[in-house]
Amino acid sequence: MKEVHGMKEIVSTVSSKGQVTIPAEVRKHLNIREGDKLSFVIEDAGVVRVKAPRYRDVSSLRGAAGTLGLKEKPLNWEEMLDIAREDHLRESTDTE
Repeated sequence: MKEVHGMKEIVSTVSSKGQVTIPAEVRKHLNIREGDKLSFVIEDAGVVRVKAPRYRDVSSLRGAAGTLGLKEKPLNWEEMLDIAREDHLRESTDTE
């Protein structure tokens, strides 16, 4: 592990099957467990972000934006777009 400017770099090796073991520190940071899905977002600048989707799919968002009693803060537009992108990525990779 290498730490530079407050960022950590953790290296993992790709197997012959294209599989990577996600280091325990990364799993803990992303709060992911066995069976969870990850999304890989490739940005225009070439940066790849790994995200652990908070919702399985759009249907699981029912009620997430809140109710009239608003006990929790509703999702903002950017959070809803992120969820939609995650669903789109998952659907496109599930059909391959």
